[in-house]
Amino acid sequence: MSAVEPSLIERIIRDDVRAMGAYHVPDSHGLVKLDAMENPYRLPAELREQLAARLGEVALNRYPVPSSEALRAKLKTVMQVPAGMDVLLGNGSDEIISMLALAAAKPGAKVMAPVPGFVMYAMSAQFAGLQFVGVPLRADFTLDRAAMLAAMAEHQPAIIYLAYPNNPTGNLFDADDMEAIVRAAQGEACNSLVVVDEAYQPFAQHSWMPRLVEFGNLLVMRTVSKLGLAGIRLGYLAGAPEWLAQLDKVRPPYNVNVLTEAAALFALEHVSVLDEQAAQLRAERARVADGMAAQPGVTVFPSAANFVLARVPDAAQAFDRLLARKVLIKNVSKMHPLLANCLRVTVSTPEENAQFLEAFAASLQD
Repeated sequence: MSAVEPSLIERIIRDDVRAMGAYHVPDSHGLVKLDAMENPYRLPAELREQLAARLGEVALNRYPVPSSEALRAKLKTVMQVPAGMDVLLGNGSDEIISMLALAAAKPGAKVMAPVPGFVMYAMSAQFAGLQFVGVPLRADFTLDRAAMLAAMAEHQPAIIYLAYPNNPTGNLFDADDMEAIVRAAQGEACNSLVVVDEAYQPFAQHSWMPRLVEFGNLLVMRTVSKLGLAGIRLGYLAGAPEWLAQLDKVRPPYNVNVLTEAAALFALEHVSVLDEQAAQLRAERARVADGMAAQPGVTVFPSAANFVLARVPDAAQAFDRLLARKVLIKNVSKMHPLLANCLRVTVSTPEENAQFLEAFAASLQD
């Protein structure tokens, strides 16, 4: 087999792409997996049997219906999308973020978001040739309204992302601060599209969805991943049809496969089961946060998501000691200076949470 010449790769692949690392997903085999904000609960056995029967009837030999009309209609009803608004589907919210970047990629265009935040805002901007502008949060991870407004006036971003709640910090930004940004983004000093990312909405119980009708520059993005369907990869974007019609032009054809559509429709018919699971995780979140905060030298930050962020004396050491005890969490301490010595742990079942808290306490001992 002939070798690939490095010079050929250098000629074909962009310099910035070659300099990047691929998105890394660690091996979790044999570990208590608390690093990816997944819902630990499966559907009840009876519903799994019904779903298997439903999927068995799917015509795998046919392409999906490009418009996914049935699924979009169900989402609009179940998720209470305001009348007059529409929904665009993606292969997870990651694909929707990529579509937004691609559609807005005019020469010199910029994307803005508070940092630390979801890494795909910056990565998708880079892939599309857009400049990413990150505006640091305050030390307590609250939104710096003045800094955001100043940066908006200076950089005139095409798209502004506001995660609600934010990842990896877990907190809900102040609603008044967010409204000030949305209003400023449709003013004379700055004309921007604002995307409120509500990936963790099932655990926050607060939403900007009802306010879509108030602002012509607002879109709300969600995913069913955190609700308990991470494996089917489905995200959706809600907003005015005028916006979604433009974004639909860069959507890959058949981007939502027939199995995903059938599984999502079935789950939405039984959304009360998923809502109950979210309620259980909200209760367990308080238990995990309290248990971590009880340890000396640990600062736990408020969370409205299905994970908890905490600062420990030595994040790298605690992470390694947890891993040695077969517990996998996320060391986010190198993602941003504001996250120094911070760990993020997904809230799981009572049994796994107890196992984590025991291992966490042991990991902090000298």
